[in-house]
Amino acid sequence: MAIPRFWREIPSRYNLLGSKCGNCGALDFPPRSVCPRCGRRSVGKMDKFRLTGKGKVVTYTVIHDAPKDFDMMKPYVLGIVELDEGVRLTSQIIDVEPGEVKIGMPVEVTFRKLGEEGDAGVIHYGYKFRPAT
Repeated sequence: MAIPRFWREIPSRYNLLGSKCGNCGALDFPPRSVCPRCGRRSVGKMDKFRLTGKGKVVTYTVIHDAPKDFDMMKPYVLGIVELDEGVRLTSQIIDVEPGEVKIGMPVEVTFRKLGEEGDAGVIHYGYKFRPAT
């Protein structure tokens, strides 16, 4: 199997996969092998759970002085998004002008290129959020 195809077929690359505790029902992202809420009682009971990718902006900041690899993107928005399932994650908010981002704004996940690695040019993808359509 070719490396790009192998990379694309890893489910977590193009999905928001979390975990759900079979003991207490708690959801987590990223996935965990032990529930942080009920601990040892969850060992062997953690199931993969696909998150919807829909949520709202809880808080955000506009980055004006970016690291070298992100210099061409500035200013850009970095926010905390609460998904409909209740888990929170940090992500870049894209496809919107920084001044238009608002707390409570509905957003949805999208998967975009994050960068390339090495001479082979292996492309890394990851999640970002954009205003919900």
